[in-house]
Amino acid sequence: MKFIHFTLLFLLTAACGKSKQEPIVPVDPVKGSPVIKVMTYNIHIGNPPSEVASARNLQAIANVINLQKPDLVALQEVDVNTTRSGKDVDQAKELAKLTGMYYFYTKAIDYQGGQFGDAVLSRLPIIESKRYELSVTPELGGELRSVAMIVVEKEGIGFNFASTHLDHLTSDANRDHQAKELVNHIKVLDKPLIIAGDLNAQPTSNTIKILQQQLTYACASNCPFTFPSVNANRTIDYIMLNKPEKFTVKDYRIINEGYASDHLPVLATIELKK
Repeated sequence: MKFIHFTLLFLLTAACGKSKQEPIVPVDPVKGSPVIKVMTYNIHIGNPPSEVASARNLQAIANVINLQKPDLVALQEVDVNTTRSGKDVDQAKELAKLTGMYYFYTKAIDYQGGQFGDAVLSRLPIIESKRYELSVTPELGGELRSVAMIVVEKEGIGFNFASTHLDHLTSDANRDHQAKELVNHIKVLDKPLIIAGDLNAQPTSNTIKILQQQLTYACASNCPFTFPSVNANRTIDYIMLNKPEKFTVKDYRIINEGYASDHLPVLATIELKK
């Protein structure tokens, strides 16, 4: 009995000694690169195309955004304090409120006592913001356009995000002119850029070829049709990148929502790289 007791005590002591010599060290999980979701949406001044021209339904636009939960949204055709949409209605501010996001708005033109232009929404704090104007050629006229650009940061990686909307009231030459101005703004940026919007130009157009001097599609190929929202038959809304080596596009698709606007929203999931 003494021998058995001694043997058990020896084995228990040896096991305890081994435990002290080889402690279990916790291993931290591997942290991947940050990923963001980006949307572009021409909101048609909040007018559902199936409703009368005076109808506004910003909640329908907000519902589309809230369902997808993007980190960044580029908005076009945004009214601020206009007669047609309400002298006391700032659509950019209202959509920021309805989605719980930060916002930055830029005027393209003065309109009906207010403004008409572009905006961005962001779940990330806005570090910087800047407006660029896109002019028109004197001989063609048309509408001035704007670029709403912000700087944000995700997990230590800073980048630019912008919304724009090229003119559609005149010939292709005016869009080409605005595209050239946009390229000149982009090529001096020190941070990578994701730019999104309604370019009113199809993939084979000269306007897109000009933009491709500095930008690449976020869609791998055959960017999906985005207009009109019911029975879409052309691609005019895009998400594009200026330094593709800084981004990996994980997913690119349209959201099939035909009520809220005459354009379909486009959504991309993008991995950021240092």
